[in-house]
Amino acid sequence: MRIVLIGQAAFAQQVLDGLVARKHDVAAVYCPPDTGARPDPVKTRALELGIPVRQHRSLKSEDARGEFAALNADLGVLAYVTQIVPPAVFDAPRLGSICFHPSLLPRYRGGSAIPWQVIKGETRTGVTVFWTDDGIDTGPILMQRDAEIAADDTGGSLYFDKLFPLGVDVVLESVDRIEAGTAPRVPQDESQATYDPLCRDEHAEVDWSKPVSAVYDLIRGCDPQPGAYVRREGTLLRLYDARREEALAHPPGTIAAIDDSGVVVATEGGSIRIRRMRADGGKVAAAEAIAALGLRVGDPLAGG
Repeated sequence: MRIVLIGQAAFAQQVLDGLVARKHDVAAVYCPPDTGARPDPVKTRALELGIPVRQHRSLKSEDARGEFAALNADLGVLAYVTQIVPPAVFDAPRLGSICFHPSLLPRYRGGSAIPWQVIKGETRTGVTVFWTDDGIDTGPILMQRDAEIAADDTGGSLYFDKLFPLGVDVVLESVDRIEAGTAPRVPQDESQATYDPLCRDEHAEVDWSKPVSAVYDLIRGCDPQPGAYVRREGTLLRLYDARREEALAHPPGTIAAIDDSGVVVATEGGSIRIRRMRADGGKVAAAEAIAALGLRVGDPLAGG
């Protein structure tokens, strides 16, 4: 089939490799404009393969819409897309377009599906490939596969270790089904639909008075982005690489222990070991960050 790929990062690059390995004619790759010294991995791979790369600040422009339509593609494949893709683009291919989403739709629609699933304590997740329509993650489902969220998974480990490889496989299998003429279009059950906003700092501040499970799920769900935090000396002290531990005899939010393997903070019904922290610079060992702040066992982590 003649395919146009829209996406970015290593996910889209691996989808591109899979499409080429299956002998599809990839007419063009669309990815966002370069923002740093290193080009996007999918751009690099496409150029290596001699595939045209198009980079528009907005796919809503007349130039982008006309350019996309002129490609005369059979199928559009949206693989890890952060730009808004308008109907004039995703409807242009003969068969329409399909899109990857890292949840079992219709639950957890939105651009921060992975962190919210961890923050809300889910133990099962999965990936969905759906037919793109005018809504946000609302189109008919083509294919789904489920996966486990382990007790110590972070947003990062859940994506990179589980949903990334699973998602690439499901996208490519979906294309195979479309080519074979066996791809379904199963309407989503709107009675089961949920939607969450982008997970930002307004959602990521730690409240140590909450139960240990809620605090731990927030920290690991926001790891690596946006990074759960406490306010300390006028800055946001972000917390990473956490582990849940037994309760210690300290008030919630108080530093209960400091050693080479991290800083233990008491919470309601348990405690949490933080291994790495970040304030104004890069991530450092939690004990190093605490020492720089002049904190000791018995001090509150927040405040100052």
